[in-house]
Amino acid sequence: MDIRVLNYFLMVAREENITRASQLLHITQPTLSRQLMQLEEELGVKLFQRSNHSIYLTNDGLLFRRRAQEIVNLADKAQAELKQDTDVLSGNIAIGCGEMRSAQEIAKLITDFQNIYPFVQFELYSGNNENIKERMEQGTLDLGLLLEPVNVVKYDFIRMRTKEQWGVLIHKDNPLSKKQVIYPGELVGTKVITIHLDTPVHHELASWSGDFAKEMESCANYNLLYNAVIVAKEKKGAVICVKLDNYYDDMKFIPFEPKLELTSVLAWKDRQSYSKATNTFISFIKDRYKHN
Repeated sequence: MDIRVLNYFLMVAREENITRASQLLHITQPTLSRQLMQLEEELGVKLFQRSNHSIYLTNDGLLFRRRAQEIVNLADKAQAELKQDTDVLSGNIAIGCGEMRSAQEIAKLITDFQNIYPFVQFELYSGNNENIKERMEQGTLDLGLLLEPVNVVKYDFIRMRTKEQWGVLIHKDNPLSKKQVIYPGELVGTKVITIHLDTPVHHELASWSGDFAKEMESCANYNLLYNAVIVAKEKKGAVICVKLDNYYDDMKFIPFEPKLELTSVLAWKDRQSYSKATNTFISFIKDRYKHN
């Protein structure tokens, strides 16, 4: 198995058509079919379900596609790092960011860093703590902006200065939208959309709600905010979330009282070998936040 064959596999999985995939790859259809069959023989599983006009991934194929993409991404990243110019700092730095106002600090860091090193590019990935930490473990992300509380035993990090204020995004037709603050218990009777359960942040929210947590009607959980807001609009409900600078039609943000504010950290794996660009960026942010 080599990277070339993995790219063939990923192209066919995307196009779901051998003829079209072979044209995009600039190889003959028989060659592509033979490579896929050899890959299946090597793995000992059937990756595709074939029909007259199309080709679909099996369950094993779906699982393998995820791993194949990770391998290809890592190979591309390693190749780019090794090709970096020794005289001019260049390369790609991948950062995972949760949906938080502290992402503005990341944007400022990137802008200031690129003013000094204009040939360094950044790749941004949006996700929650679990998504970001998983990709950091896989090596496809170099750094991650994580909402506290979070286990950072395996990481080095700097704490961001922005406080993340929790509250609810609530539909304007909900009677609670007239309030200036939301107290524990006032969400009982309202359809609530909250972040995924069984996470440290969710436990913080449950602690704030106290005995009322069990009485609240949760109609859905979310990992990223945009789709949660769409559901809340439809159900005239409320999304428990951090305050962002975004504006959503027919929705109003109301902070919690007592105030619930959490912090975030920009983390990277401890004792990890990074590219020169990433190491320079880490030194840059450490210096910027040394008096934090």
